[in-house]
Amino acid sequence: MSAQRVEPSGLGPAVDELVVAHGTPTYVYQLAEVRRAMARLRGVLPEGVRIYYSVKANPHPLLIAEAVRAGARVEVSSTGELAAAGAAGVPAADCLYTGPGKTSAELAHAVRTGVPLFSVESRDDRDRLAEVAEAAGTVEAAESRIEYLVRLNVAGSRSASGLRMTGAPSQFGVDLTGLDRAPELFEAGKSAEPVGFHLFSATNIVDGDALARELANNVAAAALVARRFGFTPRVLDIGGGFGAPYMVPGEPIDYAGLREALAAELDREFPGWRAGEPVIAVETGRYLMAAAGTLLTTVLDVKTSGPDTYVVCDAGVNALGGMYGIGRLVAPKAQPSGHASAAADPVRLVGPLCTPLDVLNREARLEQPRIGQVLAIPNVGAYGLTASLVGFLGRQLPAELVLDGEQVVDARRLELTARPLPLPLPRPLTGGGSDG
Repeated sequence: MSAQRVEPSGLGPAVDELVVAHGTPTYVYQLAEVRRAMARLRGVLPEGVRIYYSVKANPHPLLIAEAVRAGARVEVSSTGELAAAGAAGVPAADCLYTGPGKTSAELAHAVRTGVPLFSVESRDDRDRLAEVAEAAGTVEAAESRIEYLVRLNVAGSRSASGLRMTGAPSQFGVDLTGLDRAPELFEAGKSAEPVGFHLFSATNIVDGDALARELANNVAAAALVARRFGFTPRVLDIGGGFGAPYMVPGEPIDYAGLREALAAELDREFPGWRAGEPVIAVETGRYLMAAAGTLLTTVLDVKTSGPDTYVVCDAGVNALGGMYGIGRLVAPKAQPSGHASAAADPVRLVGPLCTPLDVLNREARLEQPRIGQVLAIPNVGAYGLTASLVGFLGRQLPAELVLDGEQVVDARRLELTARPLPLPLPRPLTGGGSDG
């Protein structure tokens, strides 16, 4: 495709220059939107609540750094995410390490790096952490123990929408029956000490009242467990669930009333929380990053097949919405902004991959789509590039541009590389017979 056929993106001349030079697909991130999202979140939470940015939403170092500059700490769930936080200049001391299935090697690396706080999902998970901390040789006194939160699997609010994480048999957290069988989770050992609770019961809750009930329910559940086991938490991570539009135009969700409802529940169950006893924390990735990201994709073909019009783009599920594209979740409904028209006939917005699953929207509304047109898919700063099928068919990955205002402050392209691993030394073949 010639550069002359590419139309302006609508995001400014600096972006257009890079699009002409490097082509599309291209993700464009606006740092100002990260700052605005942090300010909005501060405004709907009670004063003093600690915010963790969940790196899984977008591990780009400049976006992590911007969230931290705006006041967030960082939640990671892998060695790769911890490395991304380090690349962003985040001290390991400001990281919370979570997730099921943590290996001894991953834990040892995190402990050596200086991560002080972990979430444990079971007694075995706690024991593995304690063994690693002791083997690391960093535990010399009680005040230097590795600290951990006990993740709870509790029933959530029945009215909350979104994807449920707990409240049923799950790999996430310990249910009450499990706690009864492992009360030692709340006892300090030589190398690891419990300091609180971790709950994350649902994600992407778009109704403000429902989110308030969900978080209040988590507070009440933590208080119940604290009383039951005579445990006084110093940290209470009540999770998140903050939603955002995805792949479609839309404004950030208004969570008016959440501050008052959550503060009231905290006053009731943990009256010392305003003085930091316990410290209250939440986690979010989607809410902080969604509006910051836009995916630019160029129309390669417009064709009719039977009753349908297909708009073929150079971005498909290899660049966006891969978990949807493999049929694991409902089909995506990406709607480009700027070219949308409710009166337009629906078209099928598809990508370049050799599979009928490569569909971004079966009923997109576009005004006169044409070859060379650059479409802008909004609200994809969270769960965009790194949540897609980046390796499928070996296509070039999208570029990523980071803007602060109108200035491009970073431009890069992720690449998948093969790294040779050492092979064992050749061994002589052994047969069943003899030479003699």
